[in-house]
Amino acid sequence: MASSIQARESTSPVGAAAMPPEEWRRDFAVVIPAFNEAPVIPDLIAELRDAFAAHDLHGEILLVDDGSTDGTGDLARREAGEWPLLRVLTHRTNLGKTEAMSTAARATDRTYLVLFDADLQHLPKEIPRFLEKLDEGWDIVTGRKVGAYNKRAVSSIYNALSRRIFRVPVTDLNSMKAFRRDILEELNLRHDWHRFFVVLACARGYTISEIDIELHPRRAGVSKYSGSFRIVSGVLDLLSVWFLLFVSRKPLILFGLSGITLIALGLIVGVVAFYLRLAQDFGFRPLLYLVILLETVGFLMVGIGLIAEMVAQLREEVDSLRHVRR
Repeated sequence: MASSIQARESTSPVGAAAMPPEEWRRDFAVVIPAFNEAPVIPDLIAELRDAFAAHDLHGEILLVDDGSTDGTGDLARREAGEWPLLRVLTHRTNLGKTEAMSTAARATDRTYLVLFDADLQHLPKEIPRFLEKLDEGWDIVTGRKVGAYNKRAVSSIYNALSRRIFRVPVTDLNSMKAFRRDILEELNLRHDWHRFFVVLACARGYTISEIDIELHPRRAGVSKYSGSFRIVSGVLDLLSVWFLLFVSRKPLILFGLSGITLIALGLIVGVVAFYLRLAQDFGFRPLLYLVILLETVGFLMVGIGLIAEMVAQLREEVDSLRHVRR
């Protein structure tokens, strides 16, 4: 059932070397963002215990209580009891899945992170499959959902657009995934940009593989990612990431070229206006207003492009300093 897609059509990973034999069983942390998931917590903890025991796993589990109001964090602590592998991290308010990832990454020194949803739509028994794939040397392993999915149409369109625009070598960007923790240190993820984690990592040259994982119905609670606003927000974030990756590096190409085009159009319209006025003795004031508009906006666009170039240069210098400090 398992299949994989290699980044840049390579036949083998070109990322980090594989871990020492069986080291993958302990050098990882399972990251579980949880917001108002109390109804499913008992099953979640029980199945994590069973999976860790069955597969001889000795990593840690970081459940991030993301500002829950239903006692999710306290219930998780009670269900875990004296189990030393599980820790509960707490956000005072609901910050989001991206921030939960970052909080967990700062709280552990394990090499690999496994991002796992609390709703048990994927089962803990999938965790060793991701770790084994990472052990082959991949930087990121993503899951491709197999099974009934009530948001498949929207998800398919979003994934298709992402593959088309960003050329990512995987078919499902919003599923269970495992990856090297140090990737998060290099990327600057803004709110809700966990959806573009694979896209941003791929742009930095990290290797990516994909495996099929079974999708199960949510057992309890309600989905936190639904509604038309999520679609609008996702599209806007898609545009924002596209701008970051393809335009922000050379902003003058977009703004400067657009400005020069408008200035040229303004000159052409101005020539036409002068010809009509002097040769045809026909004055048309709206043409004059159009010339003024095109020239004004054109020069403004060029100016914005030059300022954006300076901002881009500062950003590159800050990134360079950040990498040097590491």
